[in-house]
Formats: sequence, C-alpha cells, structure tokens
Amino acid sequence: MAKNVLTGSRIRARRADLGVKQSALAGRVGISPSYLNLIEHNRRRIGGKLLVALARALETEPMALSEGAEAALVDALREAALERPREGSAENAAMSEAELERVEEFAGRFPGWAALLAETRARVLEAERSVEALSDRLSHDPQLSASLHEMLSSVTAIRSTAAILAETPDLEGDWLARFHRNINDDSARLAESAEGLVRYLDDGGGEEAGAGTPQEEVEAWLGRRGFHLAELEAGEAGEAGETAASARLLEEARTSGALKGGAAQSMAAARLALYRNDAAALPLVAFAEAAAAAGYDPSLLAAQFDVPLEAVLRRLASLPREGLPGEIGLVSCDGSGTLTFRKPVSGFPMPRFGAACALWPLYTALTRPTLGVRAVVEMAGRSPRRFTAFAMCRPVADMGFGRPQVFEANMLLLDEGFGAAREAGEVLELGSSCRICPREACPARREPSIIGRQE
Repeated sequence: MAKNVLTGSRIRARRADLGVKQSALAGRVGISPSYLNLIEHNRRRIGGKLLVALARALETEPMALSEGAEAALVDALREAALERPREGSAENAAMSEAELERVEEFAGRFPGWAALLAETRARVLEAERSVEALSDRLSHDPQLSASLHEMLSSVTAIRSTAAILAETPDLEGDWLARFHRNINDDSARLAESAEGLVRYLDDGGGEEAGAGTPQEEVEAWLGRRGFHLAELEAGEAGEAGETAASARLLEEARTSGALKGGAAQSMAAARLALYRNDAAALPLVAFAEAAAAAGYDPSLLAAQFDVPLEAVLRRLASLPREGLPGEIGLVSCDGSGTLTFRKPVSGFPMPRFGAACALWPLYTALTRPTLGVRAVVEMAGRSPRRFTAFAMCRPVADMGFGRPQVFEANMLLLDEGFGAAREAGEVLELGSSCRICPREACPARREPSIIGRQE
C-alpha cells in the first residue's frame, strides 16, 4: 500500500489520540464530516492546503501525516517479520506475506506499538551480541582463566589443610599453629583473588569491554577516532611534520590513559608509521575520488596507484565514514591464524580471544600467498548480512635461505551499502566462531554450537 494512501489512517489515529470528534475536526478545517470520513478511510486523496490545515488542527506536522513512520522503523519491522521462522502450510506462508505487505499501515496506525516492537527486536539483537562476546571471553580470556585457576588453587589448599585439622585432633601445638596460619594466609589470598576478579569483570564484562590487552587498547583508541587520523594525512605537514604529529598523538593517548602500557604505545607507534606510509603513497583526496570511481575495487586501485594490494586494503579501511555508501571493516592475522588487528563492521562479529571461523577468506589467503581472494560472504545470525571480502597474504619479513617465513594476511569487508554483495549469486556462508555459530552442517565445524540451530 502506497504511503499517500495511508494518510487517512494516520489522520484518524491522530484524531483518536487527541480525543477529537470527527465532526469537530471537520468544522475546524472547513469540510463536511462525511468528506472527512472518506479521507480517514483512505477513499479520498489529500494534499496541499487541506493537509496543512488538518496537521495544524491535529497539532502535528504535515509530513507526519503524509509520510507516517520513519523508514528505519518500517525497515526494522520488516526485518523482524522476515526473521520469524516460516513453518507450516502454504496458506500460512501466504498469510505471512500478506501481513508483511501491511507493515507500513501498521506503523502508521499504531506508531507506539510499532516502535515498541522495533525496540524489542533491537534489544534481542543486542543481547545476542553480548552472549557472543561473553561466550568468547569466558572460553578464551587468559586473564579470566588465570584468575579462576588461582582461586581454585587457594580453595584446594584451604580444603586440604582443613581436612588435616578435622582428621587429626591430637596435633602438636606447633603444627596446629602452622596449619591455622596456612588457612589464614590461603583465605587472604583467596579473598584478594576474588576481589581482583570482580574488579576485572566490572571493568570489562560487557560487549563494549575495556581493553584488556595491548592490541585491544590500540584498537579501542583508533576506534574512538573512527580509524582515520587526519593529522597524518600526506601532503598536509610533510614527513617531519607527520612524524611530530605521530609523537603528539601518542603523547595525548598516553596522558589520557587510552594507551596505558609501553607495549600498547609501541604497537600504536608501529600502526601510525604504517598509516603514514599508506597516506604518503595514496593521498586522501585523490585516493577517495579514485575509489569511488572504481567502485571501491581494491585490485583496480592497486593497479592505478602502483602499490601493493594490502596497502589499498588498509587505506580503504582508513577512509572517513562521511560520504561512503556503507561501512568498511578490516581484519588482519599472522601465519598462525591469530587475529592481529580488527576494525569491526556492523553485522560481522570478530572474536576477541578465541579462534575465528575457519572459512573466512582471510584464512584462505594464508594458503595462497600473493594471490588475492575475493568472495561474497554471509554471516550467520537472526538478520544475516552480506559482505564483499577481499583478502591478500604476503610475507612481512625479508625472505632468504635459512630464515623463517613470516606472513601476514589482511581482509577488507565492504557491507551491502556498496551494492555488490546484494546482487551476488554465489555466497559463502560464515560464522564468527564454532561455539556460537548456528550453522550445524558446516564442514569446518570444530565443536558443537551452544546456541540454536539454523538449517
């Protein structure tokens, strides 16, 4: 049903909310009650001065009556409806499709209920993301594992000492005092460990947890800046100026507490140096224009600017968000498969501690050094999203006889806003990690999933 056809329904709903009678509203705008009745039942089109007069009488804006609920609200309702399992007969499926066509009418007539449904769906999705993050953390967080191990060691020591005291009533005084002292010391250590664990969980127990490792500190700091560092863009201050700008950025991050340890500051310095090199080889304005003209195809841009493909992947991920048709993410790993850098993108969870999905094009690139990998991928979830993935693996150290081969792989992710992913015919189905991936039939599954199945 077209938006302008629903204007009458919105007028009727607004009038009912205000408690205004149909005849009273018709008198205010100078039309007959019968004509207003036809309008409210969507049997007469309305616009121009009459729409403005009705909006003024109903104490609202004309756009609220003519356009109704915002597109985002209607889209959220459609996505919620599409996520519901379609089971049963063909008649039930047809009825579901018919109801889906009336989503906008529902949003226009009952905006409060529509907003409540959309908000509830958003909360469910947020809760699922939290479960994913917490599951990953509980399974692989080294700090949490060490704390629990220390607590269990203290409990075991206390229990052993208490058993000796309970089973040996005639202990000598010196031994009795020693065991009491051991229980006191072990109890104090247990209390201290428990307090430390509680503080650690309080500081970083949610999905948006505070950084717990140097890598996470660097990623969180860059994330707050949108992964774009205007101070380091080539051509604005020259090489010496950019080096000084890097030093100022690091000093500001250190004094503000964003980069607390020396390891995080060292990693950030290396990342800033890499950023400066990419910015010098790929000037922002020229590169952004060329990227838009090339449809954000990394291979075309690498050939145009005569630079390695991985430099283009990093540079695309550093473009400012304004003006882009969608989101861009980036993830890197070393030869062991460990994720060494993450620029997250909505709808593509990246594990913080555990192993990622073995089917990621990132890992395919590790098996094909110097050969680019392109794939359209779909991440599992209630509302699956598609991404165009570009991956490349290259050695990061000088190759020579008797030297170990050190490789790094980078994977760029372009969301559906860039268009190509929506139109793809062949799609690679992925997950974030096996523990929380619902794709039970996946050939790369390492362990059963702890969440619901997805056929």
